[in-house]
Amino acid sequence: MSIEDDVALLERVPTLRVLGTASLRMLAIGSEQRNLPRGSVLFNVGDEADAGFVVQRGALRLQDGGAELVAGPGALIGELALINAMRRPSTATALEDSSVIRVARSLFQRVLESDPAAARRLRDEFARRTSQIASDILTASGKLST
Repeated sequence: MSIEDDVALLERVPTLRVLGTASLRMLAIGSEQRNLPRGSVLFNVGDEADAGFVVQRGALRLQDGGAELVAGPGALIGELALINAMRRPSTATALEDSSVIRVARSLFQRVLESDPAAARRLRDEFARRTSQIASDILTASGKLST
């Protein structure tokens, strides 16, 4: 895939879209592509998380011991690893031949430092989502207590 294809893919990811085209171009240029044959493991639960991954093609299964989620093209896996040092809470396994774009936390942070407006937009997006989650929890709690 070309840099332009990678930028177009990154623009499909809601969390990354808010950064703007210039910052997405820097991410696309500095990131790396990984090809995963069917059945291969991208990462295991407990691994150190130093990057996020955007699925280019294929599908990956995320399992944390109980819950399971399938991530397809345009999905961002490991979003929190882009901003915070942590351990992987799940294992990601390719369900079919797949490819991902690996965005290192160090690269992501350099992009945010070089574009303060993009960093503010990302902060605002996280604040909006946090507020929505809190509202959803309150709504669910109200339904459970009736």
